[in-house]
Amino acid sequence: MSLEESLAKIREASAGRIPPDVRAVIGRTNEALANSGILDNTIKVGDTLPEFNLPNAYGDMVASSAMLARGPVVLTIFRGHW
Repeated sequence: MSLEESLAKIREASAGRIPPDVRAVIGRTNEALANSGILDNTIKVGDTLPEFNLPNAYGDMVASSAMLARGPVVLTIFRGHW
């Protein structure tokens, strides 16, 4: 199953759980964000990330340049508990 198909299933399932008035607010907010131009300055697929320092799972700061010196880097973002 493609990502788009998976996302479509999630949208269909959530449509039944989220009240229409809440869905309307979410829709307006998403549209406002898209129209704000904020996405014009975001990193796109295929872009090169600028150098950065981030804490790892243990709280230690890790430099992207140090990681890249050892080979390719996969960056994942864990948002935490909702």
